[in-house]
Amino acid sequence: MVAGAFPIAKLLYLGVRQISKPLAARIKDGARASPFFRQYICGPPAQIYHWVEMRAKMRIMGFRGAAIKPLNEEAAAELGAELLGEAIVFVVGGLCIFLEYSRQSTNSKKKEDELSSTLLSLQEQIAELNLTVETLDARLREVNRIVVELPAPSAAKK
Repeated sequence: MVAGAFPIAKLLYLGVRQISKPLAARIKDGARASPFFRQYICGPPAQIYHWVEMRAKMRIMGFRGAAIKPLNEEAAAELGAELLGEAIVFVVGGLCIFLEYSRQSTNSKKKEDELSSTLLSLQEQIAELNLTVETLDARLREVNRIVVELPAPSAAKK
């Protein structure tokens, strides 16, 4: 039995995922250095994440209604950059999974179409063979009728 084709698509997906980690690290470094990224891209998600995390911790410990201080700008930029990097890796991984699913569904659809066309072809061949059998059966009945109508060899000699 021949082994399956080399899964080049899976290898490419793995390569893209591995490349996304250093890419995410570079984006994090750029986000830390740029004031625009710090203030508008990294800061707000970090503050929301911090607020949700602290709120959950406070509720677990039994404190209700305690005010949560926002993170300072440096800590927010650091946390936001980490969140951005993780989001990039997650999105790339999700994209790879989606592309693999799409590829697999296309392959299965192609196989299903091939099986369907093969089945249709076989059904057509069966119909043709049935027609041939009916034709041969009609010819055989005609030959049998002719043979029955022939005079018997013993009756012809008397």
